[in-house]
Amino acid sequence: MYKGWMVALLWCWAAMASAQVLHVGFGTHKPPYVFEGEPRGLEYELVDGAARNAGFVVTAYYAPMERLHLMLRRGEIDAITTTHERSGVEAFYSDVYIHYHNAAVALARRGYRIERIADLGRHSVSAFQRARVLLGPEFERMAMNNPRYREEALQINRNRLLYSGRIEVVVGDKRIIRYFNREVADQVDVNQPLTWFELFPPTPYRVGFRRQEQRQRFDEGLRRLRESGEYRRIEQRYLAD
Repeated sequence: MYKGWMVALLWCWAAMASAQVLHVGFGTHKPPYVFEGEPRGLEYELVDGAARNAGFVVTAYYAPMERLHLMLRRGEIDAITTTHERSGVEAFYSDVYIHYHNAAVALARRGYRIERIADLGRHSVSAFQRARVLLGPEFERMAMNNPRYREEALQINRNRLLYSGRIEVVVGDKRIIRYFNREVADQVDVNQPLTWFELFPPTPYRVGFRRQEQRQRFDEGLRRLRESGEYRRIEQRYLAD
């Protein structure tokens, strides 16, 4: 029994030693997808699981998305999450590994009527970094022509701006916005009723890699993650958040 345990342990050590380190850029704190500085979150665990299936060990870097895209371009990291082909950065893009569900939201007392993306041009708008290129051409046109459009490096700031009345409309993933209510409840009144405007289809995101070989291995690891049922198990852990 002791011998068998030692063989298993040595096998694990050998596997870890042979694994290739993959330097992956994640955005700043955006629960329940990414908990900055912690190895958890829906998005983090999906990427980490697929990477492990591909023989990688993930080393995570957390920074605003604009900085991460610059780091990828400079070759300072191997991959960047929560991106896709419209990012403007040359990379090898993986299969879709996650969808975000973005919407526009305003305080209900404002009584806004927002039926299409172009209507956002009448309001001050706060969105996440690179939303202007990730949410499609119509949103990009609105952002370029709206002098009151801004993007936040720290997504928690959008909740503060929304509930304090300093911004009229916030754009972002509904689960992130709702989750951050817990973290700003001692700063602003999060009990104010909101009106949600479902302007966007689900946004598919990919991982952008510097090397094609890394992308190919990750895609295979992602396929195995789905086929094993582990993808669904990770998803289920965060459905209630």
